[in-house]
Amino acid sequence: MTPDGFPVVGIVGAGQLARMTYQAAIALGVGVRVLAERPDESAARVCPVVDLGSPDSRADLIAFAARCDVVTLDHELVDDDALEAIEAAGGIVRPGARALRFAKDKLHQRTEFARAGLPVPSFLEVLTVDDIVAFAGTHGWPVVAKAQRGGYDGRGVWILNDWTAAADLVRDAAARGTPLLVEALVPIQRELAVLVARRPGGECAVYPIVETVQRDGICHEVIAPADVPAGIADDARRIGLQIAELIDVTGVFATELFMVDGGLVINEVATRPHNSGHFSMDACATSQFENHLRAVLDWPLGPTDLLTPYVVMANLLGEDRESLAPRVPSAIALPGGVHPHLYGKEVRPGRKVGHVNAWGTDADETRARAVRAAALLTGRRPRAQSPDGRNS
Repeated sequence: MTPDGFPVVGIVGAGQLARMTYQAAIALGVGVRVLAERPDESAARVCPVVDLGSPDSRADLIAFAARCDVVTLDHELVDDDALEAIEAAGGIVRPGARALRFAKDKLHQRTEFARAGLPVPSFLEVLTVDDIVAFAGTHGWPVVAKAQRGGYDGRGVWILNDWTAAADLVRDAAARGTPLLVEALVPIQRELAVLVARRPGGECAVYPIVETVQRDGICHEVIAPADVPAGIADDARRIGLQIAELIDVTGVFATELFMVDGGLVINEVATRPHNSGHFSMDACATSQFENHLRAVLDWPLGPTDLLTPYVVMANLLGEDRESLAPRVPSAIALPGGVHPHLYGKEVRPGRKVGHVNAWGTDADETRARAVRAAALLTGRRPRAQSPDGRNS
C-alpha cells in the first residue's frame, strides 16, 4: 500500500505500455512500481519507484512481487515458473501464468482454441521439413511458418513458397533451437482487433472493433470504429469474450483477427494492453490503461464508448536518428487537432517511438490528419492512400 492507503500495482517490464499505465494510475491515486532491466527504459524514465532486475530472474520477480499488492505485465516475455511461484506463495499476478501461456505459446493457443471451436487457420506442429511439405500438399503453397514462442511485429513469421525455402527454415530454426508450426495462408480482406477488459469475477467491458492497417507485419494505423458489417463486429466481440472466458484472463486482453470470405479467423492474442487500443486514450470514456488497472485491482470497469464519431491512431516509427522535439509544434498545430503520445525512447529507423491520435466527424479527413501528424513528427513523407482509403 502507498502511505495514504492506495494499492501498489507492480508492472514487470518498463516499456511504453508500463509508461502509459503509470500515467493512468496517477488520476486514480494508485501506486505503481516497475521492474526495469535498465534505468533508461520508457517507464523507468517517468515512474518514481523503479526496481532494476530481469523478467527472466526468479529471484528478481519474487522480490519485486513482495513489494506490490498485485503484479501485472508490460510484455509476455516473463519466466513462467517464477509467476507460478509467486502465485503459490499467495501473491497476486494478473494475468496469471495459465492465461499468459496462450499469448506466449502459439501451438498451445491454436490447439486449445481449435478444441473450443474457435476459428483458427489450419495448422500443424513442425518436426521435420516433411511435415511442411505434407501440409502444403493438403493446403497448397505458399504456407505460413511461425515460431511457436516469441516473435512480434512481423518477426518469427515466414512465408514459404516451396520445399527449398521450407528446408532452409527448418535447418536454421533447428540450429537456433526454435520450434515451429505451419499454418494455411489466409486470404485476408481486412485486419481487425477487439479489446476486452475483464475482472477476476468475469465482468467484462468491450471496446469498439477497430481496423488495423499493417505494412511489412507492423501496425501503422488503427481506425475506430472499423467500417465492417454489423454481423462481423458482433462476431468479433463474441470471439473476444469467448477467449477471455476460456483462458480466464484478468486485465485488458486483445484479439487480432483476419476478416476473410465467410467471416473471421484468429491471428494472435495479447494478455495486456495493446497497440490496437491506444486510440482509447483520447477517444473513449475510459482508456484501455485505466481499465487494465481497474481490472487487475478488481475495481469496477469504466465505460468504453467512443466520445467522437471517428478516431485514428498512427504509430510513430523512427525515420532517422533526429530528436522529435523540434517537430512537435508543427504537428500539434494542424487544424482539427491531434494528440501525440511520445515514449521517451531513443529514435532509430523503424523503431516505434510514439503514436498520435486524431479524432473528428469525417473518417477520411480524420485519417489524413493522423497520417499527416505522424509524418511531421517523424520526418517521413506521407504515403498515398489506396482508393478505398484503407490499405495505404
